[in-house]
Amino acid sequence: MAEAATLAAAERDGARVLSVRGRLDVAAAGILWTEALRDAATEPARPLVIDLAGLEICDTAGAALLLAMEQARPGAAFEGARPHVAAVLERARAALVEPPPSPPAPPVPWHTVIGQGLAVASDGFAYLGEALVAVLRLPTRLRQFRIADLLRSADQAGVRAVPLVLLLGLLIGLILAFQSLIPMRRFGADVYVANLVAVSLLRELGPLLASVVLAGRSGSAFAAEIGSMKVNQEVDALATMGIDPMTMLVLPRMAAALLVMPALTVLLEAAGLVGMSVVLVGSGIPLVAIGNQIVAWVQPADFYGGLAKAVVFGAVVAAIGCRAGLSAGNGPRAVGQAATSAVVGGIVATIVLDGVFAVLFFRLGL
Repeated sequence: MAEAATLAAAERDGARVLSVRGRLDVAAAGILWTEALRDAATEPARPLVIDLAGLEICDTAGAALLLAMEQARPGAAFEGARPHVAAVLERARAALVEPPPSPPAPPVPWHTVIGQGLAVASDGFAYLGEALVAVLRLPTRLRQFRIADLLRSADQAGVRAVPLVLLLGLLIGLILAFQSLIPMRRFGADVYVANLVAVSLLRELGPLLASVVLAGRSGSAFAAEIGSMKVNQEVDALATMGIDPMTMLVLPRMAAALLVMPALTVLLEAAGLVGMSVVLVGSGIPLVAIGNQIVAWVQPADFYGGLAKAVVFGAVVAAIGCRAGLSAGNGPRAVGQAATSAVVGGIVATIVLDGVFAVLFFRLGL
């Protein structure tokens, strides 16, 4: 086996010659690196020849050292390299060449964007159609609708979300009352803060915030569970066995969301009213006056309209979470992407539907 590489300097016909001999591998290159670059940069006015006739073995680390010596002295030339050494040098030189910048991507035509949007919309309508068909066929497929899944999903989406809903409602009531009390006090209208907060909670914030909690906790969980089954091909196995995935996987979760959303909304609204009362009582307003204002201003339509919103929001959040799981791709990142898509889609759909309900209630005079 050849000995470790050595470096020797000499002169020939007015040129400086650096002779490399032996085995120039990664260990030898590390030892010679500083000395070789210093010798290559010495006497820049004279031409430099790097003699490789005695170089027996050279790996990519040695080729990197030789090319660094070449760059340290512009105009340096290699001579006497054996075929296998020259081949390694050429491959290393080609690897160091930066590829030309890729041209910018052409703009996407407008008709392509519209087509992609229509494709997404068509997939959504197809999913809604499949869910509707599954609901209509449920009486003939009751064996595929497992009550255990319904109860487990209801426990996950409802019972385990109660502490978070109560805490969120209490904080929202405190913040709304405190922020509203400051400007209302300037006009001597402290007691009307109860009207403002109560109507806001019952009509808008209660169902909206409860649906956000449902999307963040349960929508992502639904997407992760079904997405894991899709990645592991369990959904395909169910279809192969003649079991409808919509009936077995989607309907129990949607039913659970429909059942728990009104209860979560009522709990959040009650906690918000408690938080509001704490602020108003602390500011000197009697609890009886707060109750009278709420009873006088809050109408049954406000309460029942909020519950109707909650039911729709729960169904939409659960449907979007299950759809994200069923449309998950392959690979370890698919489940995380499905969960993210479920949360974002559920929150956006809830806000859009809340705007639709606001316009509808205004037109109906509710």
